[in-house]
Amino acid sequence: MNVVVFASRKGGSGKSTLVAHLGSYMAANARPTLLIDADPQGSLALWQRVRGAQDLPLHVGTKHLAATLAKARRAGAEWVLIDTPPSAEAPVAEAIWHADLVVIPMRPGLFDVDAVQATIQLCRELKKPYAVVINAAPAKNGSEDPMVADARGAMQTLEIPTWGGQITHRPELSLFLAHGAGVNEFSVGSAGSEEIGSLWRALTRSFEAIEAMTGKQPQSA
Repeated sequence: MNVVVFASRKGGSGKSTLVAHLGSYMAANARPTLLIDADPQGSLALWQRVRGAQDLPLHVGTKHLAATLAKARRAGAEWVLIDTPPSAEAPVAEAIWHADLVVIPMRPGLFDVDAVQATIQLCRELKKPYAVVINAAPAKNGSEDPMVADARGAMQTLEIPTWGGQITHRPELSLFLAHGAGVNEFSVGSAGSEEIGSLWRALTRSFEAIEAMTGKQPQSA
């Protein structure tokens, strides 16, 4: 079972949006997935109520997280995606402690580049693998937008692992969530769906690399 925690000290980085779209993509591809909404704002819980489907179970809160994860493993979950609040509170640290991989969404901008470093420091203290995902990025126009290139360059200078792709800012991503759906369900084959699928494939490759280094057995992709 692969436990992925989405964490960032910066509010509005898009953690809940990524978890929802990735979760629905995994469910559509027959990957048993549990979502955990550890953010008191409750965005994922709201989305699931609107969704009304039973294909993507949700647990709210991090209380008894170890027991929740053990139950998910017994139930056959292949993936667990945990959404966390934009803070450095104990629940975030606990979620990261249980993570196999921490995804740090980051919008391309000075404040976001600065904000990710606190989360990275926590990951390093807990010895957890992590990667930054550039989210809500300007669309490519033949080449990467200068803001994205600058953000990627800053991550490279700081030696921070960063996904080579991006999730582009698309208003329809929020619209689909308002209907309780993921982009792959509402717009199959669209550019947004392809980006979410590319991110999922990158996650599976990351777990293959983690398995090679640590001996952890990944789920098949």
